[in-house]
Amino acid sequence: MTDKYNDEITGNEIEDQDDDKDEPEKFCMLCGRPEKQAGKMIDLPNNIHICRDCMQKSFDSMNQQMNNANFNYNDLLNMPNVSMIDLTNFQNPVNHPQKAKHKKKDKKAEPVLDLKKIPAPHKIKATLDEYVIGQEHAKKVMAVAVYNHYKRVATDTMDEIDIEKSNMLMIGPTGSGKTYLVKTLAKLLDVPLAIADATSLTEAGYIGDDIESVVSKLLAAADNDVEKAEHGIIFIDEIDKIAKKKNTNQRDVSGEAVQQGMLKLLEGSEVEVPVGANSKNAMVPLTTVNTRNILFICGGAFPDLENIIKERLNKQASIGFYADLKDKYDDDPHLLEKVTVDDLRNFGMIPEFLGRLPVIFTLNGLTEDMLVQILREPRNAILKQYQKLLALDEVKLEFEEDALRAIAAKAMERKTGARALRAILEEYMLDIMYEIPKDDSIGEVIITRGYIEGNGAPKILLRGQEVPLLGTAGNN
Repeated sequence: MTDKYNDEITGNEIEDQDDDKDEPEKFCMLCGRPEKQAGKMIDLPNNIHICRDCMQKSFDSMNQQMNNANFNYNDLLNMPNVSMIDLTNFQNPVNHPQKAKHKKKDKKAEPVLDLKKIPAPHKIKATLDEYVIGQEHAKKVMAVAVYNHYKRVATDTMDEIDIEKSNMLMIGPTGSGKTYLVKTLAKLLDVPLAIADATSLTEAGYIGDDIESVVSKLLAAADNDVEKAEHGIIFIDEIDKIAKKKNTNQRDVSGEAVQQGMLKLLEGSEVEVPVGANSKNAMVPLTTVNTRNILFICGGAFPDLENIIKERLNKQASIGFYADLKDKYDDDPHLLEKVTVDDLRNFGMIPEFLGRLPVIFTLNGLTEDMLVQILREPRNAILKQYQKLLALDEVKLEFEEDALRAIAAKAMERKTGARALRAILEEYMLDIMYEIPKDDSIGEVIITRGYIEGNGAPKILLRGQEVPLLGTAGNN
């Protein structure tokens, strides 16, 4: 009795005979092995049988050809009697069960910042106190502004109340710690921070950096992560250099034009910036960054601003018995604290630009006492740096109190703030750093006031003895 049925795999009609011995044995058309040796055959039309090993090798060869750069996929489709076969259809569903594909669960959108991890303003200020001497008001303003920026980013989509950002304008004489404050913040904050210089910015179309280049630096600081960059902080230094030029007949491409171009940037807009470059002319892809949640901090020395403030204050009370003397404000160390928006407008900042910097605060000029503190108290004080350098040579370095006062007095004469301290120390430590490695018996060096003033020498201790090693310093 013969029962005909269709094979589920190939669709071929097969006879089921009572005597299996009469069925001819199948051989692989490619390798010639019988079915007993090669395993179950794959039946193709026209009575063609191929073992699984040869079929797999054929597919591997085909994939290799398809990966070739010169391969044309259309040539394969146009070949006669060639069709793609999925080998998984020939697998035994009992012995080789297919793994079910599970859909990846959508990750819950994690907040950019955790409210519980936001450092409080007093903690931010405490960190700034370890590095920056004085400037209590400035550190307090920056700590509160950064704290509110954290909260603003964390609660951006939590309720319907939209918190506006408070961009800052920082005014202070050179060497008072404007840039150093922001760099110290970079060590504390988890958000990306970029420091840009306004002196290189020009109007679009002119040689120089475009205004959007400040956002490019922030994107680079965020490792090209747009979402992370959109919650960062940008510090633009030397902002006073883009003041509006006075009495000029030429186009102001680096002054008022730059202020006009930065208006939308400060307020919040979508800016196309290059990825991995500062100029749009570079052949790199562009990406869009929204500056609505980016906190901008602008800083500048505004060198002639004090004269503008003096002129305004003298006009207010210059007539009558209670008139102020014209030189009353000449030596006022807190003169910058009396600055107003009108003074900044007279300096050359346009009203639209100042309106987008609602938080305006000043840094005081450094006094002699503050300079002495800067020398020895901060975590990375200048004296500690020199002491560490000499400690590598197993030499102890000490400074007398009078010597520190003499260094601070010389720094006050240079009127360059804390930067003068480094220049003065480099000058007086040159001979010491040169002579000390010559003698391994030197154990300690003490800098005296006489050495700083040019009429003495530092004290050198050799195994408990005190002898002068160096001559008097040069006339400084």
